[in-house]
Amino acid sequence: MNHVSHHSAITHSAAPQLLNDSAFQLCQATLSNATAWRVEPNRLHNGALVLDFGVNAVGGINAGLMLARICMSGRAEISICPTNHSLAPWGIVQVVTDDPIQACMASQYAGWPVKKDKFFAMGSGPMRVKRGKEHVLQTLNVSDTSKSAVGVLECDSIPDASIAEMIATECGVAVENTVICVAPTRSIAGTLQVVARSVETSMHKLFELGFDLNSVVSGSGAAPLPPPALDFVQGIGRTNDAILYGGHVTLWVNATDEQIQEIGPKVPSLASRDYGIPFAKTFKKYEYDFYKVDPGLFSPAMITIVNLKSGRSFRYGMLRQDILEQSFGESFVEISNAAASA
Repeated sequence: MNHVSHHSAITHSAAPQLLNDSAFQLCQATLSNATAWRVEPNRLHNGALVLDFGVNAVGGINAGLMLARICMSGRAEISICPTNHSLAPWGIVQVVTDDPIQACMASQYAGWPVKKDKFFAMGSGPMRVKRGKEHVLQTLNVSDTSKSAVGVLECDSIPDASIAEMIATECGVAVENTVICVAPTRSIAGTLQVVARSVETSMHKLFELGFDLNSVVSGSGAAPLPPPALDFVQGIGRTNDAILYGGHVTLWVNATDEQIQEIGPKVPSLASRDYGIPFAKTFKKYEYDFYKVDPGLFSPAMITIVNLKSGRSFRYGMLRQDILEQSFGESFVEISNAAASA
């Protein structure tokens, strides 16, 4: 009888790649499939690479899935699942990660306002760790010694060489080792990558509430994928509402039941003073200034916390189909079989 040594299999396992190295490899895979995924590469004169997932490029679902994976440094699996309820006739964006701090807080969180002259975009992706200036990164003590910097910008234009140079300088890397992925919310890929932030919003909310994120072992999230809106404000509204009123996140944690019961009710979006109306209306109310919106609003509609120490689960919040219908339901025209055959 042959005996397999599990010990040797464990001791020879490879260490995880650095975040920017993992994201860079995903960008290389995108280049190899650029035509099929309708992504347009732009090599700037200073050597930086801009991957267009939806500004001038058509993009699509596969482009959006890869953009979301790049944004999470390959530390999560993202997929489109068919809907199993009337909440989302457009399907569900499912996110699963066993490395939520690296995938969400060190990578996906949009914590870098990238601005120069008239250009502005919120920056996500592992390039943020190379920059290392955000409070959340310093608190969690995350770092990356990669020679590359990979970022995701939500914007309607292709950044020029001066933007790429600024990003490279702030990240301390050569500009030719900089990759910038861009997509606006009006695109399919841009919409998908925003809706893929369900787990990230719950992690950031817990961080702001003072919960020890190192106790979070795994995370899974699902949110409906709305149709892209032609209007900028409506696009931001729909993608946010998908999570605020249609997102359900499950986190597996090591904590006490008392800790969970104390913090749990504060996590869902309904704990916010701005909860209860479509985000586009909230955005307009604050004169389109994100910083005036209650930060506590940006979290999933519902969260389930599974305590690995006690075996108990706790659920807080609720899904709000009525608000989703106000936000993007009116764009869905349903024709019954009887009407179609008439």
